Amino acid sequence: MEKNYDLIIIGAGPGGYVAAIRAAQLGQKTAIIDKRWLGGVCLNVGCIPSKSLLKNADVAHTLRKRGKELGFSFDNLNLDYGVAVKRSRQVSNRLVKGVGFLMKKNGVDVYMGAAKLVAKDKVQVIAEDGSKRSLDAKNIILATGASAILPAAWQVNEEKVLSYLEAITQDKLPESVVIIGSGAIGVEFATVWSSYGVDVTIVEMLPRIVPMEDEEVSAELAKAFKKRKIKMLVGHKVEGIEDVEGAGVKVRVSVGEEEKILEAAQVLVAVGFRPNSKNIGLEEVGIQINERGFVEIDEKMGTNISGIWAIGDLTGKLMLAHVGSAMGIVAAEQIAGLETQVLNYEMMPRATYCQPQVASFGITETQARERGYEIKVVKFPFQANGKALGLGEYAGWVKLIVDEKSEQLLGAHLIGPEVTELLPELTLAQMMQLTPADISRNVHAHPTLSETLMEAAHAAEGMAIHL
Repeated sequence: MEKNYDLIIIGAGPGGYVAAIRAAQLGQKTAIIDKRWLGGVCLNVGCIPSKSLLKNADVAHTLRKRGKELGFSFDNLNLDYGVAVKRSRQVSNRLVKGVGFLMKKNGVDVYMGAAKLVAKDKVQVIAEDGSKRSLDAKNIILATGASAILPAAWQVNEEKVLSYLEAITQDKLPESVVIIGSGAIGVEFATVWSSYGVDVTIVEMLPRIVPMEDEEVSAELAKAFKKRKIKMLVGHKVEGIEDVEGAGVKVRVSVGEEEKILEAAQVLVAVGFRPNSKNIGLEEVGIQINERGFVEIDEKMGTNISGIWAIGDLTGKLMLAHVGSAMGIVAAEQIAGLETQVLNYEMMPRATYCQPQVASFGITETQARERGYEIKVVKFPFQANGKALGLGEYAGWVKLIVDEKSEQLLGAHLIGPEVTELLPELTLAQMMQLTPADISRNVHAHPTLSETLMEAAHAAEGMAIHL
């Protein structure tokens, strides 16, 4: 039995399900297909449960390390990590059910199964029981996401060498762990595990941790991690992983001609993602992909095949959930014939929920100078902010990169308490072409962490108030 739709979306992650909602709102008869989860990796085993674990970890760290500072003490502290994992699953399940409700509310048909393009306007769905059905659509959005890279040579023991998926669902803490890669996943798990007293070592091939962030952010985070007793080996390459029966694993790393052996109970591999572009019919339909397997799109999310669109991690533009959602809205509006925005991926917000948090958008100081900009660089420290002092979390700062000629924001780089919540004011200012002068004259409530943005903006005008 065939069914006809205006739009079929393959993949129900943050890009796909948001696109489905917007399309339905715009009067499109819409269906969505996923072989595993509504909500995708983000809601089920990524962004959402990890934030729950980080909250528990923050409490654990406070109980273990800040009693004297905050005036409490006790004997026989017991931290049950299994309860933290259980709570993270409850949070995830609640949101996933919410997505199911939203599909029903908006009249979106949901099909669970593996989807494959069989023509530019036809999708075959294979359910878990092997049954097949065919769906026709005027338009198709590909939103199949990406999967963690785990080199075959490192897959020596699935209980000892983990991807984020195994790490986020295991309910017992490792005694010790080597984390390969210091992007968002690596540093967030380093924060969680170290908060419970796990012996954590980060191995990063590039010269600094969080290597895609501003250099000063990397240095500040490294300083904070050192205080937490997290060991960091930057500029080190992993040469191999060896399973030691009954005794964890050995990780062989090198720096120059020197080799070292690291021993740990587990290894977390967090070195990146590859697109889920295989076995979904791209080749059969003739959709263009690049050498890394990402689907090529234009600024309207269109592929080279008319009527087929692609969004999110599958495109490799910027592999973040909120970017996928923004792309989904643009694609749905294009399909419905509406005028919509063109996304500037460089100016998208980027958030990492380690401790202290890291948040940024735009270009770094180094990139600005390399591109020939004449810039003003200003920083305002959280140690001069009353709310941060009250929280007892005042490491870090707000850093603004401002074009001297136009007074426009080229980027901002923040590290400190809850800085991920401070980004929207800055990205909105950039999008609306507001200057630091405009930001500084926006009255910020006192005492709040957001005052650091106002203070940094005053500093960009050469008139810092509290510095």
